[in-house]
Amino acid sequence: MADVVEVLVPGGKATAGPPLGPALGPLGINVKAVVDEINKKTATFNGMQVPVRVEVDAKKNFTISVGIPPTTALIMKEAGIEKGSGEPNTKIVGNIPLEAAVTIANMKLESMLSYDLKNAVKEVVGTCVSLGVTVSGKKPKDVIAEINTGVHDAVLKG
Repeated sequence: MADVVEVLVPGGKATAGPPLGPALGPLGINVKAVVDEINKKTATFNGMQVPVRVEVDAKKNFTISVGIPPTTALIMKEAGIEKGSGEPNTKIVGNIPLEAAVTIANMKLESMLSYDLKNAVKEVVGTCVSLGVTVSGKKPKDVIAEINTGVHDAVLKG
């Protein structure tokens, strides 16, 4: 039976230290080789926490599967901010275009509760509310109302 280790690592910057090293050490595999492989696979998510799953079989072979970072991390990267607003309803810290929200929704669609792209986009825009990020220069709640009335249907068809 395979041993499985699931951790959140910084994209492209995983180390043999915690949480990875202590979890992999007892499995008897080359931790440096695993870390190097993880860093290669997560390099595109630089600066974001990335979920990684390492499976080790009985012959000490390992396979690495990389998940998609949390929605908040993708929004913060798109908006170019380090962290969300401490006062999300009063202090705006960034802005993303609606097209970026659609792209994020497409990336996360499989792991979301939504069944279609329109609702997935509304989930992403809703996350912008708690981060203090506007969407196309508008309050996220206003954008959700526009999506509900069909204003952005042309963008949401893709």
